Formats: sequence, C-alpha cells, structure tokens
Amino acid sequence: MPDVEILWSSEPRSTRGLEPSANAGQDGYVASVLVVEDERDIRELLRRYLERAGHSVRTTGSGAEALNYLIASPPELMLLDLGLPDIDGLDLLAEAVRSDCGPIIVLTARNAVEDRIRGLELGADDYIVKPFSPREVLLRIDNVLKRGSTATTAAVESFGAGRLLIDRQRREATLDGDPVELTPTQWGLLTVVAGTPGRVFTRSELVNRVRGYEFDGYERSIDSHVKNLRQKLGPDGAAIVQTVFGVGYRLGWSRDE
Repeated sequence: MPDVEILWSSEPRSTRGLEPSANAGQDGYVASVLVVEDERDIRELLRRYLERAGHSVRTTGSGAEALNYLIASPPELMLLDLGLPDIDGLDLLAEAVRSDCGPIIVLTARNAVEDRIRGLELGADDYIVKPFSPREVLLRIDNVLKRGSTATTAAVESFGAGRLLIDRQRREATLDGDPVELTPTQWGLLTVVAGTPGRVFTRSELVNRVRGYEFDGYERSIDSHVKNLRQKLGPDGAAIVQTVFGVGYRLGWSRDE
C-alpha cells in the first residue's frame, strides 16, 4: 500500500446538512462524501481517514457508478479522481457541477497548471495533486465546507429595492423571491462583492477572499466562476455583478437602507 502520509493527488450545489464534528477538529464539519478514485488502495485509505473524521463515505472506482450516485443520492461533497477507466474525469466533473452535488475537490496526477485551471473553470472548488497527505485532504475538505456554511452576520441583506436578498447565516440568496442555488465558490464571490457594493475587487483580491489562500492559476479562472454566477442570477446577472475592465468586478446593485 502507498505511504500513508504521502498518498493523494491531483467543482446547482449546496452544503445542506452540515454539522460540526468533534472528530474533525474544533471548526470541523461532517458531510456525506463520495470518493471517486480508480486505485483501490487510495480509495480505501481515503474512506478510512474520512470515516475516522466523522464523514459518511461512499466509494467507487467507476465513473458510470458515480453518475448513478449523483442522480439517486447526490453527496454533500465529492472527491474526484480525473483518471477514471470508463469516463473522462472532466466530463464527470461537468456533470457533477450541473447536479445537486455539493463541493467538488479534484484529485489527480495531472499537475500541469493548465489542467488545474481547466478543472477550476469547470467548477471544481479545490484541486489536489498526487501524491498527497491524508491530513491535507481532510483540511481541504474542512476549508471547503466552512466556506459554504460559516455565517458572518445574522442580518438578511437587501439589494436593488428588495429584489436580491442575501442571508449569510442560512447561506441563502433569493432573487425576485426565487432561491438562487449557488456553489460554495459562487456564494463566496457574491458575498464578497456584496460586502461593499460599488467597490471594485481585483481578481487577486477575490482569490484571497473566496479561497482563503494563494493558488497558482486560480486568478485566471475567476472569470469563469463569475460567468457561472451571472447565469445563476439570470438576465440581470451582468448588472448585479459588473465587470470593471482591466481591474475586476463589483456589485452593481446598491444596498437597501
């Protein structure tokens, strides 16, 4: 079996049902996790570590079986190896983003910057390159879940004469009374620009605010995440999250008093 400490390598979704886990650490959260990995030893090692941290885990080495899971019972988080024997991992990633799956962390041996950028552009929430440590994976999972569930204020913020409502405590956004289903990354982008309406945030600032750490190449994929966010916001998406050419993005709608 591969060494335990250096093993792993290198996503509308929700963070429903997350609860703090005593096993996962002081700020940890537990979730139902789907591990899609064709190497059995790695798959089983991930399962043991995740279950020990309190997560509910299903595993598969088949992309086709993973698709069935996504349809029948979408996980709250997915660990996805791109090197699957039956389905291209990027195709499965794109399908998972379209499903009700939670955050997606890509695990792969493809370590080229362009591969990482492609995965992030398709909607992955994080990207881990093999070989990796199980402890690193647990920390990445915890960080992704906290980004989607941690509340910063109890107040419901209103924008555009009440058309856009953001409830940070419940991690909910509604537009014209309809819920807007956002991935953790999309939620992070929206809440960052909504924190100071009208202020222009550079792509680098958004990377740091949304992901919480530097990631080589992620800045180049911010535009794709903004595009997807605008699609979720419908016809007014480009007016809500405005482009400031040569600089970055801002919230175009003002906060209601």
